[in-house]
Amino acid sequence: MNFKSSNPFLGNKNFSKPTALASQQDSTLISYGQEMTVSGTINKSFIMLLLLLATASVTWYLAFNGMNPMPLAIGGAVIGLILVLVSSFKPHLSTYLAPAYALFEGLFIGGISAIFEAMHPGLVIQAVGATFVTFLVCFGLYKYNIVKVNEQFKSVVIAATLAILTYYVISFLLSMFTSFTPVHHGNSLMSIGISVVVIIIAALNLFLDFDMIEKGAQKRLPKYMEWFGAMGLMITLVWLYIEFLRLLSKLSSRD
Repeated sequence: MNFKSSNPFLGNKNFSKPTALASQQDSTLISYGQEMTVSGTINKSFIMLLLLLATASVTWYLAFNGMNPMPLAIGGAVIGLILVLVSSFKPHLSTYLAPAYALFEGLFIGGISAIFEAMHPGLVIQAVGATFVTFLVCFGLYKYNIVKVNEQFKSVVIAATLAILTYYVISFLLSMFTSFTPVHHGNSLMSIGISVVVIIIAALNLFLDFDMIEKGAQKRLPKYMEWFGAMGLMITLVWLYIEFLRLLSKLSSRD
């Protein structure tokens, strides 16, 4: 049984093309140096990170200079989501959509970070540090085969991620149309526990991202899949960062 990543990008069928099919394209790919590589994906991930930080600084600046950053932040989130959906169906457009996603998502990240920082000074740098350390730990565990991504591992992580997504969607809809207050809101021990579990699942998704990128390079997929893979990795990192913001905010509000 084949399992796909819960990430809409790395679970795309382009990452699971048979090696034989890739081999048929070798003459074209190799001749022009257009096959996907791990190093190329890493480089594009860094480019996306720089683009995200550039636009995040815009909404951050607006927030701390008496202007409302939320219109830009909300607009960035909506457009970013649209770009995610388009790229998941049209991966060959990732060369253009991935950088655009980073730019628009940066507007959202900058705005939401400014809000949390205003409520709890010093929170953002803690969340950034926690995200960075988690990424390094997961990468090290994957690189040295301490954690092996097999089919059972994939199925558990994907099932857990889908469960979280379902819970978030249902909670959002109920809170919109009823007086229901989601359990993960507030700073109760239950809410904090849920945030910890979600962070663990988000971190486990990094292993799926690493595995899919490596497999894509081994199958020598087209060059544009580097942007596709980098975009998927960025989605996971953004999710992880936001969850760290929420957890640290809950802990700070209990002091």
